[in-house]
Amino acid sequence: MFRAASRTPVPLLPNGERPAAVGRLALFGPAFVAAIAYVDPGNFATNVAGGASFGYLLLWVIVVANVMAMFVQSLSAKLGLATGANLPEVCRETFRRPVVRGLWVQAELVAMATDLAEVIGGAIALNLLFGLPLLTGGIITGAVAFGLLALHGRGQRRFQGAITGLFAVILIGFLVMLLRAPVEPAAAAAGLVPAFEGTESLVLATGILGATVMPHAIYLHSALIPRGIELASARQRRFALRTQRVDVMTAMGLAGLVNAAMLLIAAALFYGSDIAATDTLAGAHAGIAFTLDDSAALLFALALLASGFASAGVGTFAGQVVMQGFIRRRIPLLARRALTLAPALVVLALGLDPTWALVISQVVLSFGIPFALVPLLLLTRRRDVMGDLANRRSTTAVAAVVAGVIIALNAVLLAQLVG
Repeated sequence: MFRAASRTPVPLLPNGERPAAVGRLALFGPAFVAAIAYVDPGNFATNVAGGASFGYLLLWVIVVANVMAMFVQSLSAKLGLATGANLPEVCRETFRRPVVRGLWVQAELVAMATDLAEVIGGAIALNLLFGLPLLTGGIITGAVAFGLLALHGRGQRRFQGAITGLFAVILIGFLVMLLRAPVEPAAAAAGLVPAFEGTESLVLATGILGATVMPHAIYLHSALIPRGIELASARQRRFALRTQRVDVMTAMGLAGLVNAAMLLIAAALFYGSDIAATDTLAGAHAGIAFTLDDSAALLFALALLASGFASAGVGTFAGQVVMQGFIRRRIPLLARRALTLAPALVVLALGLDPTWALVISQVVLSFGIPFALVPLLLLTRRRDVMGDLANRRSTTAVAAVVAGVIIALNAVLLAQLVG
């Protein structure tokens, strides 16, 4: 079984007794860092645009994408538990070099699309809150990522705590707004029935999927699993697997609730209204102030800012994991950040529509999902890699269906756009 070198192990179930508190706590929390990728500014853009343009029609896409996210992140966490390594590292040790190089190149392109969403979102939030120029806000958002990574250098739990706190800001903000929005229960229930209305709804649906099942989160989650936990017995491995599943279900469930709230609020306040530009983040902020009040608009802007800052830090960390894992190279963090930050700053400097750029970035991310998901599926089914935590046949079958749905949706979108 593949196993990475680790520090002195911490016993999870000492002497066969009840789980040690340190082991229990060490396994709970990584999913909340990965979950930030599922409530990043790209989610704001696609969910708000979906609700404003099509009402409750695409609510089912959010539900399906969130279920997929729970399943995929659970597989990534299981890989980290079983191997003591992250997905890029296991790919490097298992696949041929040309395959690994190809996976690395596309992962770097995905990282640029990820940064586009994170930085633009933070810049828009700073503009809404303080009137800062978008380019200045983008630079500030990129700089904040370094501060969050400095926390990681002082201990993963501090980093997790900061990210979880920002996640709480997003969650509370949208739950308060949802309680005030005039959501129509019957119409919302109808939105759980799969349907599309033309190419634009398909583009948004693919963007929602790309914003929900995030490639860099798939790579990152396996790296967040502590490597110093001793899993010497079958009982310890089963306990660890149950703990990480609870972690994933809790974090991803809350992220799904936030995503659904975004679309429900936009549908209830903006769909069919005469309020202009509500399919953009700035327009949605103004529309919330008009339909509710300034305090609700403030909550929206603060949630967007928390999302931009947190996802920028998580995205930069994920980029380091990708490069070090696939090609065993590290470059100065400032140089790496400048490289992936450049496309976002160019978009802001040229004055392009930031919300549409966010949506397009999520479509790009959706095309990157199979290149993370297929290797994850292939590796987690192998007993020589996973040991007794290898997927059952039913699990592999479900993973294949998930990958197939995503690839098929992307193929349909491409055909629609070309045609």
